[in-house]
Amino acid sequence: MQKPYTQLTTRNGQSTSRLTFGTMQFGGNADASESYAMYEAVRHAGITHFDTAMGYTDGRSEKLIGEFIKHERDNIFLATKVGYVGGASRKNIITQFEICKRQLQEDAVDLLYMHRFDEDVALEETFETLTELQSSGAIRYIGVSNYAAWQVMKAQGVAKSLGTKIDVIQPMYSLVKRQAEVEIIPMAQDQDIRLIPYSPLGAGLLTGKYSKSSGIGRLSEDARYKARYDQPWMHKTANDLAEIAADMGIASATLAVAWAAAHPAQPSPIISARSALQLKPSLAAVDFEMTQELYEQITALSKSPAPATDRLEEG
Repeated sequence: MQKPYTQLTTRNGQSTSRLTFGTMQFGGNADASESYAMYEAVRHAGITHFDTAMGYTDGRSEKLIGEFIKHERDNIFLATKVGYVGGASRKNIITQFEICKRQLQEDAVDLLYMHRFDEDVALEETFETLTELQSSGAIRYIGVSNYAAWQVMKAQGVAKSLGTKIDVIQPMYSLVKRQAEVEIIPMAQDQDIRLIPYSPLGAGLLTGKYSKSSGIGRLSEDARYKARYDQPWMHKTANDLAEIAADMGIASATLAVAWAAAHPAQPSPIISARSALQLKPSLAAVDFEMTQELYEQITALSKSPAPATDRLEEG
């Protein structure tokens, strides 16, 4: 039997939306006007969960989303992250969280993530600090991003010894990045940790735009993303998904996001874009009903990762 997952709620007690909106582009590829247009679009679609980080676009992301939510703060679930640079020490967490609050113009956030694992700082120091922030009301939920399953379990043991727990994990997950299925997702289900996966479009690969000679985006502009996704089988998967989408008369992005959201663990994928126009296909996944037959058809387009034991006959 599948265990329940942590139910995230806004300040006024409403459950968070099926999808999450990531503001990584705010103040960067999306100027203030375009950022607000996207905010209005996602709010109109019913999205209440917003994700940012201290360092996104040198702080402009937090400044913009903080401004946009002011008039309806209690209706919004606000998540941010610290520790991507500088580590997970008490000093760095407190220093960076103070910057977050200043940029957001908020005294508290709903969810604070450790942006990545820090092997050089004792987990006791990290989670004692997070527990203090939670006890003081500065944060409501504790999250981790880019942690391996074994790292989460070590941290969860420490958190529980302090009288709290990890509530949320943010892993990479898409049709072409399914490693999370091996240990992270089962671990999250077992530990009652909510899944908020990022990059359901595979940095734009699953939109189908890179099958065209004019495809411009992170895969063509950023060497890190090119290395992460530039494998022949991934491009074939993207092309095959595009064919299914074309036959259905919808956008590939809609199917890619809806597929990620349809996992039995009920994740809430993070969607994002550079403009309201670019966002539209991903946002359409809010109302898309994924049948089991279609889910299985799409799943079969990509490589299933080997089980954790590597006993392929049991996968």
